Amino acid sequence: MQNRLAALLSQSADALPVAAALPALQDTLARASNAVLVAPPGAGKTTLVPLALLDAPWRQDGRIVMLEPRRLATRAAAQRMAELVGEQPGGLVGYRTRLDGATSERTRIEVITEGLLVRRLLADPMLEGVACVIFDEIHERSVDADAALAFCLDLQRSLRPELRLVAMSATMDGAALSRHMAAELVESAGRMFPVDIRHAKRDLVHRRDLPDAMAAAIRAAVSEDAGDILAFLPGVGEIQRTRAALAGIDADVLPLYGELPPAEQDLALTPHPAGRRRVILSTSIAETSLTVPGVRIVVDGGFRRVPRLDPGTGLTRLETVRISRAAAAQRAGRAGRVAPGIAIRLWTETTSRAMPPHDRPEMMEAELTGLRLDTAAWQAVMGTDPAALPFPDAPPNGAFEAGRSLLQALGALDDDARITPDGARMAALGAHPRLAAMMLAARTPPERALAADLAAMLEERDPLRPRRAGTGRGAPPSAPVDIRLRLDLLAGADHPDADRAALSRIRHAARQYRRRLGLARDIMAEGDSAALIAAAFPDRIAQARGEAGSFRLAGGGSARVSKTDDMAKSPLLAVAGMHVRKAAEICLAAPLDRDALPDSVLARAKEQVETTLDPTTGNVMARRRLRLGNLVLRDRTVTASAGEVATLLCAQAAQNLAATFSWSDACRQLQARVELARNRLDRPDLPDLSDTALAETTQEWLAPWLAGVNRLSALAEMDLLAMLRATMDHATLKWLDRMLPTHLELPGGRAAVDYLQPVPVAAARAQTFYGVTKTPHIADGRVELRIALLSPAGRPQAITADLAGFWAGSWADMRRDMRGRYPRHDWPENPATASPPPSRQGRRP
Repeated sequence: MQNRLAALLSQSADALPVAAALPALQDTLARASNAVLVAPPGAGKTTLVPLALLDAPWRQDGRIVMLEPRRLATRAAAQRMAELVGEQPGGLVGYRTRLDGATSERTRIEVITEGLLVRRLLADPMLEGVACVIFDEIHERSVDADAALAFCLDLQRSLRPELRLVAMSATMDGAALSRHMAAELVESAGRMFPVDIRHAKRDLVHRRDLPDAMAAAIRAAVSEDAGDILAFLPGVGEIQRTRAALAGIDADVLPLYGELPPAEQDLALTPHPAGRRRVILSTSIAETSLTVPGVRIVVDGGFRRVPRLDPGTGLTRLETVRISRAAAAQRAGRAGRVAPGIAIRLWTETTSRAMPPHDRPEMMEAELTGLRLDTAAWQAVMGTDPAALPFPDAPPNGAFEAGRSLLQALGALDDDARITPDGARMAALGAHPRLAAMMLAARTPPERALAADLAAMLEERDPLRPRRAGTGRGAPPSAPVDIRLRLDLLAGADHPDADRAALSRIRHAARQYRRRLGLARDIMAEGDSAALIAAAFPDRIAQARGEAGSFRLAGGGSARVSKTDDMAKSPLLAVAGMHVRKAAEICLAAPLDRDALPDSVLARAKEQVETTLDPTTGNVMARRRLRLGNLVLRDRTVTASAGEVATLLCAQAAQNLAATFSWSDACRQLQARVELARNRLDRPDLPDLSDTALAETTQEWLAPWLAGVNRLSALAEMDLLAMLRATMDHATLKWLDRMLPTHLELPGGRAAVDYLQPVPVAAARAQTFYGVTKTPHIADGRVELRIALLSPAGRPQAITADLAGFWAGSWADMRRDMRGRYPRHDWPENPATASPPPSRQGRRP
């Protein structure tokens, strides 16, 4: 085998430019653990590098695992290498994707998709039996590729320094990547034939015009230039419309996209046996890794579909965006692999200059719940905190934290963001955490079979192809929302709009999930599909509101269904699929029975008794509500308990104490006295009776008085002074009345003390103070007191803090005035020695 490989590599040196860089790559990996290989499109790195490393002494008998970004590229790479060594895939060279694979005990080069390596790392963190991991087309920067690279670097630096890691790219900044990996950079100069770049004279007016513009450009190229044509379009819809517009062209028009059956994909990757001209209509799947033989002309539409996170809904949606200049160069290079070629770009040179230099990593745009679960699972086995993982670009904190919140809602992470036993089982299933939660929620074998079918269905394209909702150009496609129609198709039902290829892939994926769940293939799928969907998408449970087709989502926001759809009038839906256009549109759902809610929903819902005041009677009303996020799933009137009534009345009173109670002067005086004692008499132990404090503590001081009360208006009739005094014990009240009395007991009667003044004021008719030789004191003299002398009519005539000085001085002026106005009253020259009149005059007016 070694001689055969040496001969093969020698023969490839003339045909594949990367062969010249292989000795440098081999030497680098003999001295160091990591390498970055940058080689232009068509250099042959995908085909030759794994074969060139087979004879490396450091490999011993370990496998070389090479990652490819897509299933089609995975199969094609393995097929090409196997052909070069004279075998079929499954021998020395094998492959594995989520849907199929071909490996054996002899396999030493294994080509796999990126997500499968992440699953393997979580199941076998040491990567037993693997000597080298090659990251092909690393510049595409999928979330799975970034995660796999971070995990491998972490494994290498902690437990397996001998593990070799090779990153290969045609367009990425190799120097930056080599610094990140602590790797040596190896570059291949490549050998490209010249490509004539031709730009359109004007840009498309609207993206919907792309299929017609593409068809026109292809027809012109067929008539003017020689060679097969590779056309890049954003998605399957554009491919189908372009293909229809090319009817009658003198060439074979073949589609190429990931969801095509393998046999149809092979047609596009194999030259026509009779040499007939071919037009390949492809998504960006043909941009890298794949070799489409015979291509001399590339027609580039300039758009691609990429996953984008919609912050309004928390969903990842496919968005059509302009490609980068690097992607445009990559696509153009497909025309110059075997001879001089032509690249026709359906945009102007001005637009080309405005395009971004590189595509943004998927990590920066996508929903990261799956990645957050994977990092938690990795932390459980390796001890590495997710924040310390060596990602090429750190995950955005917002999306990463949103993933944590969802995983905690699904029960996959605990409050400390550590993976739970359920989370570990979810990670092992190799599905999106939502779908894994759905499969774990199934209890019986028939339910688990149904969950496997649903998970496979939601991972693939909708098997019920949409029909146009209108006849106008660009009318949005629509298909029935009811997911049970798709389950019927899986069970064998027929429908004119069924997508047979999609159904085949779904059945294949469902069988794989059944195996992971330990189910026999012949178990019939039975159960409540809505209940299982609700377990996976608790935030997408939708409740009808207002007009038909309008729904409120448990996780916030709203969504809609066409008014003509059977689901439009359902009171409650479990939503499995949504599109986000101008608004969130439900595309897959099942009706949920609000009277038979599944355990998964009830476990997340909260039942609360909510009390309110009847706006007419003021009586307390109570409703028992079952809430799930923003939804009220059940609502019924109940009799409020005494505690619930008290809680509501306390809360209502706290909003406006002044309006709720009848505040007497005695209540306000008590507040002031207590505040004075707290601040001036060193009694912080006394209760805070300020309005602010009372509003904050109504449950403590007011609730005990509310037995039998069920109206807010009744609070105005209650004895507020007694309630406030009840906040203090008898000894405290006795002390307060002694130190800060409400009245002064004087020879001529009582003088009320006003504590609401900045300095307390004892006020009474002047006669009340006759016989008092000096200013009375309060609080054992620790608090200043002023005296207000009132006229017989109760009007203040003088205020003094020195009563003896007032008698000796200013009293004469007051006496003269009072004798003239009130001659019947006694106005002695010296009140300090006078006796008070026999009648009581000290009562405060």
